[in-house]
Amino acid sequence: MIRRLGFLFLIWLPAIVSAQTDAGQPDFKAVTQTLDLSLATKGSLTTAALSLNRLYGLGKLHRFKIGYGLRLTSAFGQATDYRTAPADLVKGNGKASVVGLFSKDLEEHIDTLRLSNTLAHSVNISLNLEYALSHRLDLGVNIDLIGFTVGPKQSGTFIANSPSRSPLSGTIQEASLTAFNILLGDKSDRGSLNSEGYVRYRLTNRFSLRGGLSFQFNEYTTSRKLTFDNDRFRSSNARILGAIAYHW
Repeated sequence: MIRRLGFLFLIWLPAIVSAQTDAGQPDFKAVTQTLDLSLATKGSLTTAALSLNRLYGLGKLHRFKIGYGLRLTSAFGQATDYRTAPADLVKGNGKASVVGLFSKDLEEHIDTLRLSNTLAHSVNISLNLEYALSHRLDLGVNIDLIGFTVGPKQSGTFIANSPSRSPLSGTIQEASLTAFNILLGDKSDRGSLNSEGYVRYRLTNRFSLRGGLSFQFNEYTTSRKLTFDNDRFRSSNARILGAIAYHW
């Protein structure tokens, strides 16, 4: 998730540098608060998110803003594949957290839990960054840091990477949403986390529209240990994002 947001930042960097030369604009607000409703969808998974955010302008003009938010995200979909989640299996021992960003996934350790349905409701505290290109146009990213998730149990088919290796392959397994969410870096993350990269257009002083990409992680824990003594499985989905926000 961090890697994807970093890629978006590099794409936007030329526009940010160009905007820095425009020092003739009036000062931007020192503190901005927003109530935001977003919708993101692709294929079989859709998410809706309601967030309350507070951002603080830095520097003389307050163009760059940093802040925090409280976000409720509901994810729902069908026929979604969840892959082995723990970093020590996906990346290998000693390659957890930030180190895992620079190492390949170990496909031979990655199994799949195919759930017929997904329904997850997450509440997370987010980190928000935004840069004002003008009084109408902003670029921003946000990412969930920590929180919790609730939702009903689901059942699905477990598919081992090598069926001959495990008699569990092809069996039906029951799974619950991983309750605790925390951002640790790459495959070390736990639970269900949302992040966004976007462009904001101000319609008025009070209302704005956003468009961009949303990256949603959801994680389930099976009721029993499966191959490699693993019970955690995660899905990762990038989707087109649309949102409307109220400012005060």
